[in-house]
Amino acid sequence: MLDISAPVIALVGPTASGKTDAAQIVAERIGGEVVSADSMQIYRGMDIGTGKLPVCEQRVPHHGFDLVDPGEPYSAALFQAYARDAFADIDRRGKRAVLCGGTGLYVQAALDDFSFPKGDQVANPVRERWTAFAEQHGAQALWDELEKRDPRSAAALHPNNVRRVIRAFEMLEEGESYADQKERLSSMAPFVPAVQFGLSVDPEVLNARINARVDAMIKAGLVEEVRDLLSSGFHQGVTAPQAIGYKEIVEALEGRCTLDEAIEAIKLATRRYGKRQRTWFRRDKRIRWINANEGDAEQVANEILAQL
Repeated sequence: MLDISAPVIALVGPTASGKTDAAQIVAERIGGEVVSADSMQIYRGMDIGTGKLPVCEQRVPHHGFDLVDPGEPYSAALFQAYARDAFADIDRRGKRAVLCGGTGLYVQAALDDFSFPKGDQVANPVRERWTAFAEQHGAQALWDELEKRDPRSAAALHPNNVRRVIRAFEMLEEGESYADQKERLSSMAPFVPAVQFGLSVDPEVLNARINARVDAMIKAGLVEEVRDLLSSGFHQGVTAPQAIGYKEIVEALEGRCTLDEAIEAIKLATRRYGKRQRTWFRRDKRIRWINANEGDAEQVANEILAQL
């Protein structure tokens, strides 16, 4: 168990639920600092499409932004070490950490007694080999190979989720099964003292917010952001170019669809992602749920503070 003087306050939930604003208010009122648990906000230059809080709007220190360039490898295992170091540092300075994010694996890796096989650290030959296989033969052929070697893990993964399928191959190399790991996630023991809150938003309300958020990102310059990333070698990355909001704009910029089609694809993919996030977090019975349908960050923060 991590030795800190006060439990980490974790604020989780689906995209567009209002986590960022509420977490900042909570941190500001208790003299805390925010640690972001978002697998895409770690990338430099990916700001608009990931909903990264601009520096000029940060009223408290934020950690977990801009850790690597889009072409660099990163993983939940690396985030685990980063987040725990951040928690300890914040605690040593007499502050309190507020973990905020919607990447369920990052949240759980940071807080729970979760160990990773060696293959989940950074890029490795197994990952490179199966990435090349997928590029040459396609996602379905990659999944078919996994089904031959580990049918249970294949059954738990969609063929289009190439990154996770490759991850399953990496785990097999280490003598681990993705399916077994997934089962353990629901009963993981805590490693970091924490109190967890989730923002609950009705699906129809959340979908409307997502649609509006995507429109706002386009107006804020998402297309220009993606164009700049492409000019700096964005395609060379493994994970970052697959981020929702980026891969669709890339397709539009490269002429494979219109911008309007890309925008609608972003909205659809984000809505589906929000549903998956709700499913992930609802499994964890430790999370205290707060109704965030009104979108009032002050009210949400007040409810969290009242329960500390």
